[in-house]
Amino acid sequence: MTSVLKLFSKIMADKKSKKAAAKQNSTIAVNRQATHEYFIEERFEAGLVLEGWEVKSLREGRVQLKESYVVLRRGEAWLSGAHISALLSASTHVNPDSVRAKKLLLNRHELNKLIGSVERKGYTLIPLSMYWKNGRAKLEIGLAKGKQLHDKRTASKDRDWQREKARIMKKA
Repeated sequence: MTSVLKLFSKIMADKKSKKAAAKQNSTIAVNRQATHEYFIEERFEAGLVLEGWEVKSLREGRVQLKESYVVLRRGEAWLSGAHISALLSASTHVNPDSVRAKKLLLNRHELNKLIGSVERKGYTLIPLSMYWKNGRAKLEIGLAKGKQLHDKRTASKDRDWQREKARIMKKA
């Protein structure tokens, strides 16, 4: 009887570790430059309208968000400048465009809030990260305000001080 319980507990532990690994691997790409260049005031989750070859490329991690931005046109949100490179095994009848604008799926209430905020001075929409959620590609976008040079220096000093403080606490 105990061997059956041990086997069952081992199977359950394997399932839990697979779920944990899937959660860790759910991130596709992160725009690290965004937090350096902007103050992120609010975050939104948006779905993406993608073609089949783009989904396959995302699964391989062939996406770059560094130079991308979000544009609001005619009451819709669009991701521009994101580079999704096509796989070599792409179909011959599909002509992949690696930097095409991708439509973002947001609720009308969220879109109205974003449109109102972007029309104010200094606000912009930037992609922060792309990840998988329940088998679907999601994009985290941030409502942001640009940083001045002195703000970037202050943030760098704060980061360095936190790192130094952690080293001191570790030694003590």
